[in-house]
Amino acid sequence: MGPEDKPKARESFMSADAYGRSLKGMGINLLVRDIARSTLFARDVLNAEIVYSDKDFAVLRHGDGDHRAEWMLHVDGTYHSNPLLGLLSDMPIRGAGVEIRLYRCDPDRAVAQAKAHHHHVLSPAADKPHGLREAYIQDPDGYCWVPSLHKRGAD
Repeated sequence: MGPEDKPKARESFMSADAYGRSLKGMGINLLVRDIARSTLFARDVLNAEIVYSDKDFAVLRHGDGDHRAEWMLHVDGTYHSNPLLGLLSDMPIRGAGVEIRLYRCDPDRAVAQAKAHHHHVLSPAADKPHGLREAYIQDPDGYCWVPSLHKRGAD
């Protein structure tokens, strides 16, 4: 990873207490092996904004207003006392059986970027009978991301 590949984010972030108090709705924390690698995937493939990133923690965002999704990344070491860490050990793939759906994220663009950055595309972009065009892409830790848009002509 060269200097041009380093994820860009703000140098400072609000305190952990203030950030925790700001959260609402549903939250997603992903345990990852390498923050920089995972933020690059989110930026390059999912077109996500890196709100904050350091060596142990990142906040990512996609969309805005009512269509904003926000999630966090933590490296394993930050979960030193969390019971989930004992379940991970050296598992090669994490998140098996979970789809992380990112709505209003262009699946065709995401697939093209995934291929350009050598990520595994499980299923290319396709129109589905439930009104969405979606793709299935695996991130560096094995999490399955499903970028999707409403199909053209769908209500």
